[in-house]
Amino acid sequence: MTAIWGHRGACGYAPENTLPSFELAVQQGADGVEFDVQLSKDGALVVIHDERLERTTGGSGWVKDHTLAQLQRLDASGGKRGFHAYIPTLAEVLAILTPTDLRINVELKTSVVDYPGIEEKVLEQIEIYALEPRIVLSSFNHYSLRRLMKLGTTCEIATLFTDPIYKPWAYAAEFGAAAFHPWVGHVRSKAFVSKSHAAGVAVRPWIVNSKKDLRRMFKWEVDAVFTDVPDIARSILPVRTS
Repeated sequence: MTAIWGHRGACGYAPENTLPSFELAVQQGADGVEFDVQLSKDGALVVIHDERLERTTGGSGWVKDHTLAQLQRLDASGGKRGFHAYIPTLAEVLAILTPTDLRINVELKTSVVDYPGIEEKVLEQIEIYALEPRIVLSSFNHYSLRRLMKLGTTCEIATLFTDPIYKPWAYAAEFGAAAFHPWVGHVRSKAFVSKSHAAGVAVRPWIVNSKKDLRRMFKWEVDAVFTDVPDIARSILPVRTS
């Protein structure tokens, strides 16, 4: 059965990549959550999507140019009323997810800023919480994924891509990834999913929000969907009973 993974938490309702968003995803019955990690100026692992601060916070400029203290003073409610949210650290997010049984997709945001040493820091943090069996490490920067693999991680590796790739399952398998995460618009047939599974590669499309797309992905038996609205996805696909 297809799993439901909250994209940046339950960001259709709560500020993306914040503790309230992850807590809400848990409450809405998500099977997993996805979030993005970058480095602050002083080397702290922070959970935020954009490399710049303007869209989701009250700050401005690059994440990399601010210390952790400066980042955590910012309002990260992203214009969503009723929330008082800040930019969390990776440790804070892992701490609230550890007691759950959710899968955890950590996306390394290294395509625009290639943060030196971020791969080592992420693996160290995961090891502290002993979460390796539940973690998926993904990135649009496949060099970053290769570095993770060379560091000997036992976490699952997943390739991310936006543009269409010819036989992405073959690329993922050759790369050594257990899964690939395509834009939902590239998943155009049941055969696409079947060929991926035949290659031993999981398929988890993003971002799947409409009921039409959710039903299509569930029918085609993708391994998981990334969605901003876990509750809507759960209303279509009931909780597993076994």
